[in-house]
Amino acid sequence: MPNGCDDDLLPWSRSADDRLDTKYPYVCHAELNAIMNKNSADVKGCSMYVALFPCNECAKLIIQAGIKEVVYLSDKYHDSPEMTASRRLMGLAGIQYRQFKPKRTQIVIDFNSINHAGMLNSATK
Repeated sequence: MPNGCDDDLLPWSRSADDRLDTKYPYVCHAELNAIMNKNSADVKGCSMYVALFPCNECAKLIIQAGIKEVVYLSDKYHDSPEMTASRRLMGLAGIQYRQFKPKRTQIVIDFNSINHAGMLNSATK
């Protein structure tokens, strides 16, 4: 949710009879947060890595920010009007986009294998 908006006071539902009772009019997408909270003067010419292919609203932000490449993991909403518009917008703006194809299907982090000092537990030696 936007800064200062208590997410306990806004809906998190994906569907409802009234769209205002869903999360969609309120939540900020990851692309917006990444662009707004960047750790640089600007992101012109940068690549953006995202989990889902960006919607049309995020595509507009990406274009305006000067990002030149989008690397996405999933395009599960490919046939929706928002994604069609997004591809159209990014194509017109000359933004490259490509799907990331991981070599592995999972990453496992076992926090029990190291202690707080970063050393192996005696049980694993």
